[in-house]
Amino acid sequence: MTKKILVTGGAGYIGSHTVYQLGKFGYDVVVYDNLSTGSASAVTNGELIVGGLENKKFLSHIFAKHQFDAVIHFAASISVPESVAQPLDYYTNNTCNTLNLLQCCQIYGVDKFIFSSTAATYGEPKENPVTENSPTEPMNPYGRSKLMSEQIIRDYSRTSGLKYVILRYFNVAGADTSGKIGQSAKKAEHLIKVACDAALGRRHCVKVFGTDFPTPDGTGIRDYIHVEDLARAHIDALRYLEAGGDSQIFNCGYGRGYSVREVIDKVKEISGVDFSVIATMRRAGDPACVVACADKIRQMLGWEPKFNSLDTIVRTALNWEKKLIALAQLEKTLAEQNFKLGVLLLEKQIISAAELEKFLQEQSANGMKLGELLVQKGILCQNHLESILKEQSWRKKGVWLKLPIAV
Repeated sequence: MTKKILVTGGAGYIGSHTVYQLGKFGYDVVVYDNLSTGSASAVTNGELIVGGLENKKFLSHIFAKHQFDAVIHFAASISVPESVAQPLDYYTNNTCNTLNLLQCCQIYGVDKFIFSSTAATYGEPKENPVTENSPTEPMNPYGRSKLMSEQIIRDYSRTSGLKYVILRYFNVAGADTSGKIGQSAKKAEHLIKVACDAALGRRHCVKVFGTDFPTPDGTGIRDYIHVEDLARAHIDALRYLEAGGDSQIFNCGYGRGYSVREVIDKVKEISGVDFSVIATMRRAGDPACVVACADKIRQMLGWEPKFNSLDTIVRTALNWEKKLIALAQLEKTLAEQNFKLGVLLLEKQIISAAELEKFLQEQSANGMKLGELLVQKGILCQNHLESILKEQSWRKKGVWLKLPIAV
């Protein structure tokens, strides 16, 4: 029997890549996302349900309807500077909403839970690389909100049958190597995305926040992990729990750090663009160096990264950003035509321009809607029509694809 997985935040960056891989492995996926930062177009597998985790009544209805075998919980706010400025929002969205989700797991008997956590729980490490047993002393509300969520999960697990895997991510970057999906956000703060934006002219410069860290070149050092490798870690974690594995915490990184300057230089090298770089003051809550020790996940889950290369990370990120420019132009063209059904069918190459003109004439003569006419003629099945109409609605609402804003 096919296992049904609930993926919260599955329309977001990491969530959508994981959903894509879950589909490849034959899982039945339900994505639950409020589309505040995610995009409907990023959901390439399963069913997308638009909703927020604060809506406990609706969330409970979804649990009752679907009877999930496991939950993978991505949905969260993730900006360190924003968390410093708006701490209560982070404790509400990250911590309280995790509690809401766990309460539904308790009511409906879901006993496998994978949690998207962060290296920010470690704060300023006293030693690098960081192991799962390193002290957790987060420096900002984002890290604290995630650590609080971890503790709630662990406490609940001790008094129930819940088994969990907590994955502490280091710096996630890159995009699907086939170019199908990537990071789509209106505002970007991750260094590689910001640098790619600058290389493509969507940003005037890249700011380096702090050049006086105790590191070789004075800039912060981070461990960058390709999003596809991270998505695979979730698949491995799910299979581990399905095989009866005990609750565990795992770091997700490569064990190799790159400074801000090294990353910027790599983006300049691959893009061929010498964009402007401006040094400025440190941001509150930024540690000097954080690098993962990921021996545990390799040994226990058999996780084997395939894209452990800064070159690959940057190239896939840059290729995706180039594709986004083309997608933005397409979206603008479709919007000018109000995302009419016929226009969407042409864009998808389901019908030709000559066929569309013929069908519109028939529609006018018999008073039928275009979609109904195409179903009647067998060109579309009812489910396919409903899917396209849903896409049409999302495009009109502006949640189909989150396009970056030039800075």
